Amino acid sequence: MTADDLSAPLGQETTQRKRRRLPFTGIQIMASLLGLFLAAFVGFAIFNHDPLGGEPVARVALAPPASDAPAAKASAAPTTTDAKPASPITKTPAAPPAAGQRTITIIDGSSGARQDVVVGGDASADKASGDTTSALMAGINPRLLEKTRYGMIPAVADGLKPFSAYAAGSDADRAKAATVPTVAIVIGGLGVGASKTTEAIMNLPGAVTLAFTPYGVEPGKLVERARAQHHEVLLQIPMEPFDYPDNDPGPQTLLTTLSAEQNIDRLFWQLSRFQGYVGVTNFMGARFVASDAAMQPILREAAKRGLGYFDDGTAPRSVAASQAQTLPFAKADLSIDGLPTPAEIDKALANLESLAKSRGNAIGIASGLPVSIERIAKWAKTLDSRGIMLVPLTTAMAKSKSS
Repeated sequence: MTADDLSAPLGQETTQRKRRRLPFTGIQIMASLLGLFLAAFVGFAIFNHDPLGGEPVARVALAPPASDAPAAKASAAPTTTDAKPASPITKTPAAPPAAGQRTITIIDGSSGARQDVVVGGDASADKASGDTTSALMAGINPRLLEKTRYGMIPAVADGLKPFSAYAAGSDADRAKAATVPTVAIVIGGLGVGASKTTEAIMNLPGAVTLAFTPYGVEPGKLVERARAQHHEVLLQIPMEPFDYPDNDPGPQTLLTTLSAEQNIDRLFWQLSRFQGYVGVTNFMGARFVASDAAMQPILREAAKRGLGYFDDGTAPRSVAASQAQTLPFAKADLSIDGLPTPAEIDKALANLESLAKSRGNAIGIASGLPVSIERIAKWAKTLDSRGIMLVPLTTAMAKSKSS
């Protein structure tokens, strides 16, 4: 007799079915599926060979050079829309490219293998088609360049220096400047904002000198445009301020805590950002320019490379004037837009005029604010009528030295 027999009503047979239970629960099933998914993901991450780390890959189809077209056509296999992908590219040695040809490296997206491929035709064809891959900007003398690990930087060649090679103005202008009161104006902080920089380039007279930071996306194009409008160009060198790093000028800033060799290496990076400048100037840097030990190697290197140095006058303790004995030097006399309102800018420009008449030469500095550009452009149009000549910075430097 079973327990069911005892619990059933007397005289009646039980027909209750025995329940069947699964050996695992729904929660166990979900946990198993999740474990399988995680195991598959980990296995893919470990065993999948992706040397590019998932970075975007561009695939470019290159046609063979014209001279190799018949041979390539003869050896090409027929292709269909459902053809299998080609086997991964393996690295093969490439012969030295002929004149006018270039070598590019193709990286396979799946295997990471590299192949050097020679492309291009003759040099004259590249030049006629407006080749934009040239490292040289228009009007840059290739003899005044030296190759470094960061790119090309200024150099002296056969006595010719970038300071004189890229100076604006004519000999006649410089001769006239020696006989009348002169004013030079430097606009700093350019190159980062393309619209602001373009406004300064196009709206200011060519005699106004423009200073570019090294941090623009494509500073070379803006500098080239500025030089096409007859502006002299300076490179602003980011230097350590007193409140660094809370106030950080940017990457590759020159620091008093670094060795001279480390600062020179950073200077080379900055010098390679674009070409065609007559000299360098500080970008911030109140602490750095006050240190003889920090400034001396920088000014010595600038002199070695045929550049001038402009002190923006914002650091009262600057030692640049005493250290710049072997290169062209000038210091700003006043800031034009310390208070960036039209009335204050006009007042500063009037003070600059008075200083030029009393001393024969005066230099002002301003930022690329729209109000500054507008007031300076308007003021410059009436300057000749008051017997004062607006000159590039190199002319003011030469005049200050001679006087």
